[in-house]
Amino acid sequence: MDVGMTVPLQAVLFDLDGTLVDSAPDLAAAANAMRAQRGLAPVPYEELRPLAGSGARGMLGRTFGRTPGDADYVELRDEFHALYERCMLASTQAFEGIDALLGHLQARGLRWGIVTNKARRFAGPMVQALQPLGGSATLVCGDCTPHTKPHPAPLLEAARRLGLDPASCVYVGDDKRDVEAGRAAGMRTVAVAWGYLGAGASVTSVHEWSAGHVIHVPADLLTCLDLP
Repeated sequence: MDVGMTVPLQAVLFDLDGTLVDSAPDLAAAANAMRAQRGLAPVPYEELRPLAGSGARGMLGRTFGRTPGDADYVELRDEFHALYERCMLASTQAFEGIDALLGHLQARGLRWGIVTNKARRFAGPMVQALQPLGGSATLVCGDCTPHTKPHPAPLLEAARRLGLDPASCVYVGDDKRDVEAGRAAGMRTVAVAWGYLGAGASVTSVHEWSAGHVIHVPADLLTCLDLP
């Protein structure tokens, strides 16, 4: 059984990339722009999309074979961030059904917020620019706490800002680390099957993450949380 099921639900917390918004096209564009500047052919979008939830680390790992331990990683990461910052709202948009879902939550008196590993430098402007996200009650970014997901610290910080018991919150995300973070924070968990899922994951493997529920379209969240 998922944690927190005996405490009344008071807030829904969401991951950002791959859960609320489809940002993969702009992340992939920034990575391939770096390759183009070096005379390299683009990496097919289909290969980059599953890695979008890992941001620069995912993009640079596939497009240049670099990891954070490599000597030139920081320089490449900074270049990627500069390019991404300029194009991050070119194609990024909320997934279909998210606007209606958030409207339903607000109509039912439930607060909702965003907990993401994305740095505030990018997440803040994105949330402000995309209309459905403007009603977020809190935004906890990857540089808001000493640890990022799958550590529970960001989720616990969101609950603290809302003045809520973590057990009264549910965390919704598209990556196994989202489920791990939610469970470690003592929250209910919901995995979404429309997101990026992570390298090597599939819609089938989402059911192996031990989330309280797995949903396939945003409206399913209302049903699995027993919201009328």
